[in-house]
Amino acid sequence: MRGQVSELEDRLSAWVKDALASTWDRRNGQKVPEPADLTLKNEAVDLDAVVLYADLADSTDLVTSRSALFAAEVFKTYLFCAAQIIRSMGGVITAYDGDRIMAVFIGDSKNSNAAIAAYRIEWAVEKIIQPAIQAQYPKNTYVLKQKVGIASSPVTAVRTGVRNANDIVWVGNAANIAAKLAALKSGYSTYITEAVFKMLNDKAKKKNDGMSAIWTDLGGVQTFGRVYGTTYWRSP
Repeated sequence: MRGQVSELEDRLSAWVKDALASTWDRRNGQKVPEPADLTLKNEAVDLDAVVLYADLADSTDLVTSRSALFAAEVFKTYLFCAAQIIRSMGGVITAYDGDRIMAVFIGDSKNSNAAIAAYRIEWAVEKIIQPAIQAQYPKNTYVLKQKVGIASSPVTAVRTGVRNANDIVWVGNAANIAAKLAALKSGYSTYITEAVFKMLNDKAKKKNDGMSAIWTDLGGVQTFGRVYGTTYWRSP
């Protein structure tokens, strides 16, 4: 046993020293990379990105107060609808984490596309998933709530893990802030940073009738700076 521990220690020490000493191969990306696009060595891709996190609210209560299979149905339907909508708006799904999904948007319309994806996710919850739950389980009082957080920043994509068990880690403020926005307890379904808000086009900032602005300026929230929130939903 001692020999196995010593062998593992030697292997880990050698890998860490090599990783820290190796020169980074860093490049600007034109698309969101897949794990296969990067090596497990020091290779990184830089992107100017918008990150979206969609998070099922109160999932702990759902799991503890309902049957496991009912909770699984809620998880599956929410994540499926969110994923399909994200892809329809040009987003690339980068991770599933329990009851939430992370996506990256790039390109000239990345801010607006992410915001419209958030509207459509809320639409799917209100007009597709919740009615279907009520129809299937008429005595069930569960009401699905969710939140989407959106933030922008330069991000660096790095592949990490071991052979046959690895993924991309996204290093940058956008991923961290988007996840925290999606966890806010205020009564909005979508939150965006001021930087994202300033880059929204008219289609993303106004209702379909083109008259009323839909975003509420929430002021400074925690350490995120100025944040905007909305309960707005929009059908495709």
